[in-house]
Amino acid sequence: MSLTRRVREILDHYEGETPGTKANLARMLMAGKLGGTGKMVILPVDQGFEHGPARSFAMNPPAYDPHYHYKLAIDAGLNAYAAPLGPLAAGADTFAGAIPTILKMNSANSLSTQKENADQAVTASIDDALRLGCAAIGFTIYPGSDSMYNQYEEFRDLSREAKAKGLAVVLWSYPRGGDLSKEAELAVDVIAYAAHMAALLGANIIKVKLPSDFLGNKDSKKVYEEKRIPIATQADRVRHIMQCCFDNKRIVVFSGGAAKGEGSVIEDAKAIYAGGGNGSIIGRNSFQRSREDALKLLETIISIYKGKA
Repeated sequence: MSLTRRVREILDHYEGETPGTKANLARMLMAGKLGGTGKMVILPVDQGFEHGPARSFAMNPPAYDPHYHYKLAIDAGLNAYAAPLGPLAAGADTFAGAIPTILKMNSANSLSTQKENADQAVTASIDDALRLGCAAIGFTIYPGSDSMYNQYEEFRDLSREAKAKGLAVVLWSYPRGGDLSKEAELAVDVIAYAAHMAALLGANIIKVKLPSDFLGNKDSKKVYEEKRIPIATQADRVRHIMQCCFDNKRIVVFSGGAAKGEGSVIEDAKAIYAGGGNGSIIGRNSFQRSREDALKLLETIISIYKGKA
């Protein structure tokens, strides 16, 4: 596999990583229809854990089958497919080598009453990721939660082991818990802080939600207003998130969020592209549509990240 100049530039930013980790980053960056561009679209399917099977798949019943998601990601030409242990193992032999995979290492569920101390359970091991031929592990932290310090320490240990064994590390960083309001969870200053913490923790790829223009922290609000940090448009906010991730030296992908209209998903992708983001990680907005509609939508998003739409 011959790496493009853009992929080499990105890998050069990851000083101190093992050759295996950088090889697996390259493996994802060179995969699919966006291979070599430095842009990524990833399919994440952990919603069965988070929301339950009916809430996740009843609107598109073929999606109850783990093979469906492998096929969707492969046929759409995506960079990677991320899922918990069970779904990945259910198709690991059939689809071995067909697409880079990311083992989601921890999960929560909607039956829990946790709020202030929002947390997730570790549900897989690094050896599972190696056994299944994964390119990376994925992990979620909740900056703001009363449990966040334990999560940081769990991530520290899993990340160290993963990188020592040549895997890349993807970190979902979702502000939640503590005294954060729902509005503050999506505030641009809070999302920027969460993204920066993910970079500080050593994530190779950072996943955050698209931020609103709300400022959720009174102390940071003063700085944003005094320094006139541009946050008026979604592209401005994406650009700021990238700046907060070591001045564009970390790969950042943005969550598709809750199911919404096709037009909104496309506008999000255009803003991410305009703001210099690395791409999208789109779950419910792809697999909850029919296969035909999902493939059409994903093709449009890929065209946007190629600069053709």
